[in-house]
Amino acid sequence: MIRFSRAMRSSALVLPFLLLTPQAVAQQTVSVPAIETALPAPQDLQTGNKTPWIYEGSDVPRDEEWLFGAMDNGLRYATRENGVPPGQVSIRIRIDAGSIHEEDNERGFAHLLEHLSFRESKYLAQGEAIPTWQRLGASFGSDTNAETSPTHTVYKLDLPDASPAALEESFKLLAGMMREPVLSTENLAAEVPIVLAEKRERGGPGMRVAEQSRANLFAGQRLAERLPIGTEATLKGATAEAMQAFHDRWYRPENTVISVAGDFDPIIFASLVEKYFSDWEGKGPLTPAPDFGDPVAPAGADPANPVGETLVMVEPDLPRSFTYAYLRPWRLVDDTIVYNQGRLADQLALAIIQRRLESRARAGGSFLYASVEQDKVSRSADLTLISFAPITDNWQAALVDVRAIIADALATAPSQDEIDREAEQYETIFASLVEQRAVMPGSGLADELIGAVDIREAVAAPETFVDVFKGVKDNVTPQEILERTRRLFAGDVIRSTYVTPVAGEASEAAIQLALKTSVEPNTGARLASKPISFEELAPVGRPGELVSLGSLGLQGVTRVEFANGTTAILSPTQAEPGRVSVRLNFGAGYRAFGEEDGAYIALGEAALISSGQGTLGQEELDRISNGRVMGFDFGIDSSQFTFSAQTREADLEDQLYLFANKLAEPRWDPNPVIRSKAAQQLAYESYATSPGGVLSRDLEYLLRNKDGRFKTADAQDLAAATPEGFRKVWEPILAQGKVEVLIFGDFNETDAISMLSRTIGAIPPRTSIAAEVLARVPEFPAAGTATVVRTHRGDANQAAVVMAWPTGGGVNGLPESRQLEILTSLFTNRLIDAMRERAGASYSPQVVTNWPVDLDAGGRITAFAQLKPEDVPVFFAAADAIAKDLAVNPPSADELARTTEPLKQLVSRSMTGNLFWLYQIEGSSRDPRRLYHLQTILTDYSVTTPERMQALAQKYLNARPGWRMAIIPEGQTLATSAEDASPARIRAVPPRETGR
Repeated sequence: MIRFSRAMRSSALVLPFLLLTPQAVAQQTVSVPAIETALPAPQDLQTGNKTPWIYEGSDVPRDEEWLFGAMDNGLRYATRENGVPPGQVSIRIRIDAGSIHEEDNERGFAHLLEHLSFRESKYLAQGEAIPTWQRLGASFGSDTNAETSPTHTVYKLDLPDASPAALEESFKLLAGMMREPVLSTENLAAEVPIVLAEKRERGGPGMRVAEQSRANLFAGQRLAERLPIGTEATLKGATAEAMQAFHDRWYRPENTVISVAGDFDPIIFASLVEKYFSDWEGKGPLTPAPDFGDPVAPAGADPANPVGETLVMVEPDLPRSFTYAYLRPWRLVDDTIVYNQGRLADQLALAIIQRRLESRARAGGSFLYASVEQDKVSRSADLTLISFAPITDNWQAALVDVRAIIADALATAPSQDEIDREAEQYETIFASLVEQRAVMPGSGLADELIGAVDIREAVAAPETFVDVFKGVKDNVTPQEILERTRRLFAGDVIRSTYVTPVAGEASEAAIQLALKTSVEPNTGARLASKPISFEELAPVGRPGELVSLGSLGLQGVTRVEFANGTTAILSPTQAEPGRVSVRLNFGAGYRAFGEEDGAYIALGEAALISSGQGTLGQEELDRISNGRVMGFDFGIDSSQFTFSAQTREADLEDQLYLFANKLAEPRWDPNPVIRSKAAQQLAYESYATSPGGVLSRDLEYLLRNKDGRFKTADAQDLAAATPEGFRKVWEPILAQGKVEVLIFGDFNETDAISMLSRTIGAIPPRTSIAAEVLARVPEFPAAGTATVVRTHRGDANQAAVVMAWPTGGGVNGLPESRQLEILTSLFTNRLIDAMRERAGASYSPQVVTNWPVDLDAGGRITAFAQLKPEDVPVFFAAADAIAKDLAVNPPSADELARTTEPLKQLVSRSMTGNLFWLYQIEGSSRDPRRLYHLQTILTDYSVTTPERMQALAQKYLNARPGWRMAIIPEGQTLATSAEDASPARIRAVPPRETGR
């Protein structure tokens, strides 16, 4: 039951704004629609004294919001009502078959079958899945998707604004996909190249390391050699008969679980599951799952120190990394309260070690980072994994350093203070889940149930988490933590992998010897336990004088201004109970830097906050925020810097204090800068290992016309960077520009104004930003620039391409920027169709738009894809042809509807979250123009005309040739033409104009 998943968050779309105010959204009542066609009552619900199937063998209290059913044919389901976001229904169908279930000649079949199920099925004609879901408002790839893991295949649908007819139609279509996909030779011929393209895109040194590490870690087990993507030989050898046999063997009701959560009566969900799946019968006798195998030490291993298989991998472009694991057999357990309390105690034990390791790394240890975790992997092993990155080639010293900290935890019980510190953190997390259960999205709940089924455990309400953990917190002792630590760092076999860029640096024998050699415990790694209180800290300054208080111009949204120039926007709302979003904006962003400061920009993103403030270094910041709901994210935008956090009302003032104190009294500890510099130096060479890495490294720099501020710092740049230089660049920047604070969520407005007065309103007056700084706007490369060619050192069958066109920027152009989202969605759909047909490029082709609101220029439309090197000219020709066709021929009404409906639903759903509103209103306390276009946002994204799209294409896509970039393998030359790349032969309009 305890799975330690991330706390659920409402989605926030960073798109411009909406017609309604936050309060209006929060106060909406959404009526639950009724299914118009008569549905028989569900017959297989487990009610009354029946134990729901997921709680069999468990004493975990049942989550009463779920309804459970088990049908005679073996299919199990769970349904619940959930109105987050309003009108949406999330459906998950889990098939208990993944890559581990494949025979040697079937590797990749589970994933390939997932693709084929979407291509054609009983109620969906060939290629109609994507347009059908789009017409229902679901975006393909986000709202409609699937995943294949070693242990299962899961089909996912988030149906927005679900009408009764759309809901029933969706169940019908999904039933056809599960029960009767069309597994023909024709469909195989179309989908196998796409799956091979996915395999190609994932290749390179990183994937080699992942594959070989897995093979080593799980040596002798099925998991070692069964990646979901499969092998080229088995995929190319797949036949319609073989795929049908795989489907018949595993796609059957006994192997199926359906979870549904959404804004309908859960009885209706149950009725629909039974209507479309109750008559499903498996073909032939049920095939039992194969034996996944157990971890086994090699013959002759010392039972007291069973160091087994060791792998040394030489990858010249990857940084050093070392992992070793203690492996134990996975066994099915009864998911009881006692079991979960034991799991939680294990997590406390690991958290204590993790904090000690992090403290050692921060202080300048021989490793850049180190982590410890316990996991039950694919029902194949229960393992404890230790990972670290040596800073130098002295991996032996780093290994001793890490093992010495673990040895201390194995030798001596932790202090009660250490236990209490970690317990307080977990207690806060679980309490927050209870506070926020009303805003848990249905998609997350549906996923959680499927995750529980996968690991063969139950689900529980947030209150149960709190109660179970209280039993641990109140009773766990240092001695029990010591005993659990010893069990966690023991296993049937110990396996290890070392990745190094230098041949001969390590041998398998040397690593095995090092792991067998005992180390002296590092007793100095234990952390001081003295708590720190905000009450002990000096005030930021004298409380600020309030000079202005009034409405921002939106219902329930207040604008505040203090004498030091700080402005604030406050929006108290119950849309997300127990949650407060805070954002502080200041300064000039990228405009604040000179081109020579490029290396310090990325170092600032990584090290500025951890370099401390006032009397608080990194360790003190950790201690003072322990057991609190606080954060401190730092970002650099085109025209401002941002501090942001998710907190709660009880912690709001202290959160604001940290933000204010960072500006008023920054600290300049050198270690975070040195550590970040080392991390970037180690990572730089790895960019060259794949086309995607080269894109991450170079694209922004090139699209900004080689502006040095956007250059990824190389070895020479980083060597020249120092902690002293870091302070010289960043200290004046932190003092520049007036501050705007936004607080959105569940808080008292009057109290928040007082908090602001004592914190942000109390910082000293800020220096002005020079006019020449504000005038800096990035340039787009000049028209007529030749294709930029970069090379990578990854696999010889990988390449990437980019085309880009400049657009605009500024507040006044917001309506046009939203219409560009529709245009680029049209472009994406056509590019996917063209590239899948011509080059088997999977779903990687994408077209996006960027429109800076704070700058009057600098926007762009960017199209990109990963593909084979020989298909680079195919992409350029396809993108050119589509761009020109959009400018000449307006899209059809159906094509436009399939684009605008998903966008409309995406915006409508996103508006229920605080962050959505925060992102759209920010800046308006100083620039009211941002509010002018709020009333049209929904129509801007969802209402247009074919002529409007044509005009935008003429304005931006046809005004000048697209800028081009290609990333190809080293040693190859760029093909400038190909027979299939002729624009006349590239389909420029969608192949399907209407539904069937």
